[in-house]
Amino acid sequence: MPFTLATWNINSVRLREGLVVRLMQEETPDILCLQECKSPVDKIPMEQFRALGYTHMVARGQKGYNGVAILSKLPIREVGSQNFAGLDHARHIAGQLDNGVTIHNFYVPAGGDKPDRTVNEKFGQKLDYLSEMRDWFHGDRPAKSILVGDLNIAPREDDVWDHKKMLRVVSHTPEEVAHLGDAQEAGGWVDVTRADIPDGRLYSWWSYRSPDWDAADKGRRLDHVWATPDISSAAHASRIRRDVRGWDKPSDHAPVFATFDL
Repeated sequence: MPFTLATWNINSVRLREGLVVRLMQEETPDILCLQECKSPVDKIPMEQFRALGYTHMVARGQKGYNGVAILSKLPIREVGSQNFAGLDHARHIAGQLDNGVTIHNFYVPAGGDKPDRTVNEKFGQKLDYLSEMRDWFHGDRPAKSILVGDLNIAPREDDVWDHKKMLRVVSHTPEEVAHLGDAQEAGGWVDVTRADIPDGRLYSWWSYRSPDWDAADKGRRLDHVWATPDISSAAHASRIRRDVRGWDKPSDHAPVFATFDL
């Protein structure tokens, strides 16, 4: 059963409901995973989504912050969520398709501005979150699973616009990259996007602070699609819809796609 999956930090699903609808109409992914929904689950505007065939949803939400949702044309049942680092944030939800594939949707904490946990509590929370992800994967190694989401780290040198300038900027520091790598290794996760697109600069986020984000192109690849080794070879057609960042009143993230023949 082939299916196409997209992941997108929407930065308020209610504020950008029209953009979600537009993506659904233009791309028709079978599964759309959203992060930073900023909405209680019962306030997610499902009416238009259902009308477009997205009749299934598993989600965790909270008012004004965080929030993750998996919208699906395919039947999906909730199989749990994790509260890493004791934050009590809506940052993870997992659902399972009828074919047995489990989809994990993550929104890893951004980590604040200073890459030093002694002066920036948020950076410490981010590292702790990643460490607990690692420990969870060690203790319950995933199989037949896909992990997507805004992981808030650009791990490779070509995942940022300037590697040397970004080394002390939160999202690309060696400490964060090492923590993310440990979590990835613990679960045996394969970076599907880079398996498909192994070379060249690749971004999924551009700051709102840039007056002309497209021309400046100071991007970072913060949004990821991973898969366990038992199904990673079934993945293909990875891409990032960069142009979505230029839509009217956009999120600062662009959606990332992959297709799985399972």
